[in-house]
Amino acid sequence: MKPNPVHRLPAPLEAAVQRLKLAAREAAERTIESLGLAALAASHAFQRDGLLGAQFELNRKSAVFILTFNEAFDLRVVRELGPRAASVTGMGDLAPPAAPQPTTWDALSLVEDREVEAQISAERFGMEIAHACEWEMRELDAYVATVLADAGGERERNPLRPEIVGHAMIRGIDAVSERADVRKVLSSELSRSLSAMLRGTYATIVADFRNAGVQPVGLTVRQRLGQVREGAGQDSLHGDPGQPVSGQGQGAGHGSGSGSHHRSGQGAHSGFAPSTRSPGPGHGGTRNGTLLGQVDPALMVLMRRLAYVDSQHTGNDMPYALSDGSDRTPLANVIHAHRDELRQASTGALDHMVIDVIGFLFDQILADPKVPPHMARQIARLQLPVLRAALGDPSFFSSRKHPVRRFINRIASLGAAFEDFDESGAKDFLAEVRTLINDVVEGDFDQIEVYEQKLAKLEAFVTAQNTQEVQAQGDAAELLSAKEDELRLRQLYAQRLAGDLKDVAVPAFVRDFVSRVWSQALLRAEAKEGVDGALTQKLRRAGRELMLSVQPKPSSAHRKAFLAELPGLMRDLTEGMNLIGWPEAQRRAFFGQLMPAHADALKSPAGRQLDLNLMARQVEGALRRPTPSKDELKAVAALPVLHEELALPNLSAEEAQRVGLVQESAVNWDGKVDIDLNAQAEAAAISNEPAAPGLPAITGKAEATHGAELADNIQIGFAYQMHLNDDWQKVRLSHVSPGRSFFIFTQGSRHKKTVSLTQRMLLRLCETGRLRAFETSTLLERATDRARRQLAGIAVPAVARTAKH
Repeated sequence: MKPNPVHRLPAPLEAAVQRLKLAAREAAERTIESLGLAALAASHAFQRDGLLGAQFELNRKSAVFILTFNEAFDLRVVRELGPRAASVTGMGDLAPPAAPQPTTWDALSLVEDREVEAQISAERFGMEIAHACEWEMRELDAYVATVLADAGGERERNPLRPEIVGHAMIRGIDAVSERADVRKVLSSELSRSLSAMLRGTYATIVADFRNAGVQPVGLTVRQRLGQVREGAGQDSLHGDPGQPVSGQGQGAGHGSGSGSHHRSGQGAHSGFAPSTRSPGPGHGGTRNGTLLGQVDPALMVLMRRLAYVDSQHTGNDMPYALSDGSDRTPLANVIHAHRDELRQASTGALDHMVIDVIGFLFDQILADPKVPPHMARQIARLQLPVLRAALGDPSFFSSRKHPVRRFINRIASLGAAFEDFDESGAKDFLAEVRTLINDVVEGDFDQIEVYEQKLAKLEAFVTAQNTQEVQAQGDAAELLSAKEDELRLRQLYAQRLAGDLKDVAVPAFVRDFVSRVWSQALLRAEAKEGVDGALTQKLRRAGRELMLSVQPKPSSAHRKAFLAELPGLMRDLTEGMNLIGWPEAQRRAFFGQLMPAHADALKSPAGRQLDLNLMARQVEGALRRPTPSKDELKAVAALPVLHEELALPNLSAEEAQRVGLVQESAVNWDGKVDIDLNAQAEAAAISNEPAAPGLPAITGKAEATHGAELADNIQIGFAYQMHLNDDWQKVRLSHVSPGRSFFIFTQGSRHKKTVSLTQRMLLRLCETGRLRAFETSTLLERATDRARRQLAGIAVPAVARTAKH
């Protein structure tokens, strides 16, 4: 007779089983320690004796507990993975299904009370762990479903669930002692130790699956638009479960609620058939993208129906603005309106809490005073996509960089920069936002890549729109770009000259002056008269003579010659300083150092003529080296500003007026800046606490809204408050030069005014509090803080009523 074939566990699942066994071993060791500590803290001798007795038994038979746990766990895993009527032939092996036999009265048997108690205890343990590890279990279910589908198993069975672990734990405790009191103590302490470890263990198992290349099973359910239109007027939005709904190419997904148990290959029967239609360019992204976690299929169907119906009512035919500039149509909270249906389609207390939190969150978003009504109407259409992200992905609450959060925050911040939505720029921006949100709502809004792509498109549109706006107002951008090239050329030439002269034995202040200041004079002379012009040659010679002037003189004749040529050298230096407009205060400081250096050179012992000749040749070679060209500049990365002198642009008075350049002399740096107490209070109220107990807290650094950090984080299209002429003015950043040396802001709506800042001026305004963000925090952070207070206000009366009754 041919033996039955034997099937082993899949490799990723086998590794996960071993991790759970190791967790049980560590939990037993922790329990032995905790029992001893508990005995020391016991207040009664009877209680202390019971704890010490349980510790003694577990310590003496820990190996028995671990062996029994492993055997029972293996047996239950095999039973879960095998067919319903399978027989077990060995640890970790699966036997083929036996032939079905007719049921007779002889097949009935009684179950011992201990078996019933063990099953109840295991289920209770499983429920406690499942509540604490709900996010981890959802991810684990998705990965295990993929492994079981690949191995020919059934997806709705997870052999790693806490209930199976709890059953093995009870079996191990039974093997340790036969005394009921010892078993009770061990069950309590082991449950506490093991439950504290399982959350981290499940997270590690998920990471192992991910690193092994296992892809989580997913379900993207999309209602066909024609069917939604036909069913939009029906009383129930759940729809007929037998309707063909397009899904993800992977087949059916894993569901756990509303009776939705779908197996691979049964999509047509259950109503989740794989889609044969590829998404068009308007629906953004591939259908093989990264899912925003797992949600119940029935809930996903409901959210897609609600999102599409709401989009038909609010999104497609909405005018840009009414004649009075306002929008009188009230914004509906779709989540509150369909709260009961959403809760009915979902499973788990955590899902219900997330639904309520997102509903309260959108209450605050739609009522935020800094969000224009037109933007609020578009953001309101994202209620169901945001709910989908929050239900499946806990990082929506914890990560400030979550794509869904960034997409909504960016829409709100960019929309707040417009003063009047009747102007053409605001209308174009609103149309682009509407198009992007249409793509999200009617597309695969359960995929992360969709939001990343839409955010990139939005930022590209805003950059192009602001570039066109700046170009339409004049040549400010081109002029400042040319000045930035000059500034970068000065930086590059100063850097090269400093490298060529670093070995020359001269005082440091002379070397620095030649490299960072005199290099500017050489560039200006070369641009004015050419490489071989008389002025260029004179300034090169003056630079060489300056470095030789501070060297010891070989003879008295050289001293007399130096004193005779010194007035001419001073005239040439002054001419070069005038050419670049070097500030008078810095001139005096330089000459104050140069005169003592000349006196020391005259008093120092005589130097060698050979050393002077060699140094003169080195300096002359460095000064005659060709200056960098714009072609060389393109091949060089952005250069840092080496010194303050290099940060000052060479703009004439007419050029500065044409670009609206704010001069440092025009700002009253000693004047007091008014402080917006309401804005400060609002910013101080924002905390990193979770929106509700049980949800993760926000992590990561918040975006800078004031101070020196703001200078490095300002973004095109955003609104800012600038304190000029002793008054606050709202401006919008429209252009940043490629090297971030110049920044162009626009002010006003109909008649725009250009305000330009250098990088140095921008930093000073930020440091002194004269430039700050229009928003004290992002939209979702403001809304979360207000929703938290709203939920707390609701919870306090409820607790009071409960205490009263």
